[in-house]
Amino acid sequence: MVEGSGPGRHRYSRLFVVLLTVAILAAIAGLWWSYHLAGRLTHAEAELTQAQQQNQKLASALNDTNARLKVTNQRGQSMSARQKQLAKRARDLLKREQAAMRPQNQQQTAQTPDAASATSPHTSGAQPAANATLAQLQRIKGDAGVTSLIATNQHELDILKQTGDRDYYEFTLQKGKKQPVSTVSLELKKTDAKAGRYTLLVYVDGNKVEKKDRDVNEPVQFYTGKENMLYEVVVNAISKDQATGYLATPKTAQSGTP
Repeated sequence: MVEGSGPGRHRYSRLFVVLLTVAILAAIAGLWWSYHLAGRLTHAEAELTQAQQQNQKLASALNDTNARLKVTNQRGQSMSARQKQLAKRARDLLKREQAAMRPQNQQQTAQTPDAASATSPHTSGAQPAANATLAQLQRIKGDAGVTSLIATNQHELDILKQTGDRDYYEFTLQKGKKQPVSTVSLELKKTDAKAGRYTLLVYVDGNKVEKKDRDVNEPVQFYTGKENMLYEVVVNAISKDQATGYLATPKTAQSGTP
């Protein structure tokens, strides 16, 4: 009989095979786990590296944007300061030009006749002393297309009378009554005190002329006589049955009843 043979040896052989198989499987499992874990770590490290790179790029872009904003703000402030400087220079230049022109304007004003006296039939022969006072009066275009200085109250009418180049006849008209004023006659036909309007009949050169729906302080104009002289009626105030104002005529007009 050979030593070591028999059932006992068989059992040890199977046990050895089993242990060897388990050891091999354990080794394989360990190798697989190590490889898998190494792969996961490598992937995580790659993701971490990529995230760090992205953060670096973002930080770089942020720094670049901040730098550009800083430069833009500095340029904006620089341009604003430059614009302020240019505006100040323009103002200074304008002031110097105005100061240089002031003596010339004063000289021209002293040599130029009063604008109102040059354009209005009321003031063509006005005295120089009255020119400054005439500047207080209104210039209104009448219904015949002539622009004239008019008086809106007694004080202004006194100023016009002082000029001496026209005659002024004050009147108070009663509705429905024909009233002579200088060389013409006037009749108040209708009034609208609320609207400040009235209708007037003018009897001139044998004719009756209706001036309909005229405004208070509006020059109501017409021509009369062989010389075709300009007359003006200005009504300063109206009530239900009455109107007050004045008639302005040239100095050459003869007083009389039409």
